[in-house]
Amino acid sequence: MEELILELKEQIIEVLNLEELTPEDIDPKAPLFGAGGLGLDSIDALELIVLLEKRYGIRLASAAEGKSIFTSVENIAQYVSQNRKK
Repeated sequence: MEELILELKEQIIEVLNLEELTPEDIDPKAPLFGAGGLGLDSIDALELIVLLEKRYGIRLASAAEGKSIFTSVENIAQYVSQNRKK
């Protein structure tokens, strides 16, 4: 799981152009959206959805599902590990 979390952090930095951050800067339990975490917005959420589809073959069923998955890097990693296409 640690390897997947690191991979996701690296991909989030790359896809969202967060060059000022390193994977170590991102707390896997911290919120991704809002003032308390990375401060991502709805455009960033769309980028994350595309990332999951392209990289892991995961299609989200609804926006509500995305809201519950994208709460933290750790949450995304758990979802990916359970739902990725082999």
